[in-house]
Amino acid sequence: MLQYFILFVKENTLKMKNKNIGLVIGLVIIGVLGFFATNLVRNRGKSDTELLEFSIKDTTSIDKIVITEPSTLKISLIKKEGKWINGDGEGCVIQEPIRIMLETFKNIQFKGYVPEHSRKNIVKLMSSMHTKVEIFQNGEWTKTWYVGFSTQDHYGTYMLLETPDEKSDLPVIMKVKGLNGIIDPRFFADKRKWMCTNIFNLSLDQIAEVDVKFYDTPMRSFSVSKVNATYSVKQNGKKLPKLDTSMAIQYLANYRKVHFELANFELNQKQVDSLKSSKPFGKLSVKEVNGHRTVLKMYRMPADSKSMNDFGDSVNYDPNRFWCELPSGEIVKCQYFVFNPLIMGHIYFATKPE
Repeated sequence: MLQYFILFVKENTLKMKNKNIGLVIGLVIIGVLGFFATNLVRNRGKSDTELLEFSIKDTTSIDKIVITEPSTLKISLIKKEGKWINGDGEGCVIQEPIRIMLETFKNIQFKGYVPEHSRKNIVKLMSSMHTKVEIFQNGEWTKTWYVGFSTQDHYGTYMLLETPDEKSDLPVIMKVKGLNGIIDPRFFADKRKWMCTNIFNLSLDQIAEVDVKFYDTPMRSFSVSKVNATYSVKQNGKKLPKLDTSMAIQYLANYRKVHFELANFELNQKQVDSLKSSKPFGKLSVKEVNGHRTVLKMYRMPADSKSMNDFGDSVNYDPNRFWCELPSGEIVKCQYFVFNPLIMGHIYFATKPE
């Protein structure tokens, strides 16, 4: 009888040990799962917060912006002495688009998450259809925006954010505070769109000499020079015996603000080379008092039908616009309306030469 009792006690003790071991193992598993769950929630919360912080409150600290389009066009914009320039050199860039970009950096805000049923497709499209915008503050890279395409209602834009600590793999929908519209047109890398349009901005006392040559009509060529307060005008190489000084002053005053109309978005490289190898209809050369000289070559722009020019002649070229080669070699589109006061000397100097 005692034997059976001892056997009973052993069996039950073993069962209790097995239950305790199972309980301990279960508690350990629950603890491990709880640890990972806690960290997952913590990390996810951190990522969700950081990867929605697109905005930059202090835009004055931004000193470099690098924009890369899907086409691989790339431009680097650098702030130097309070003014933005082309990072490839000292090239002038228009400032207004940068002001708009800085406002966008400051006023960007979260609009919503991408619907779950659209995420796979949006992620796929974003991989090839985005503009990369790298932002540097005080010389250090701080954020990169991946600016995608607009939502169907055009009230938001799909975007991704990368920081030194995090990189998002799931796009979100962003907007600019106070505005209903798309964001991606604000960021572009085509250097032609960034070109400053100003050609001349000279005061009267900065100009030493102007020489205008017409190759198709040489008799319309003329030059204006100034030594101290004495002006001299030549027409087709011959000096005018009499000169109304006020007309010379009025003519040179036209060089205060002279801009081209558009960069070249029409001619391909082969056409540009062909244009440059052709004979220009005229050349404008301006020498400044400091010795700097600006030379412009002017080429006719063909037209489909004949028209009348400012001299009343029937011509087969565009009477409103012409191609101009800048000193940099760039081809730009100019308006006769802007340049006629510079190249039509007979308006100011009607007196016949000796």
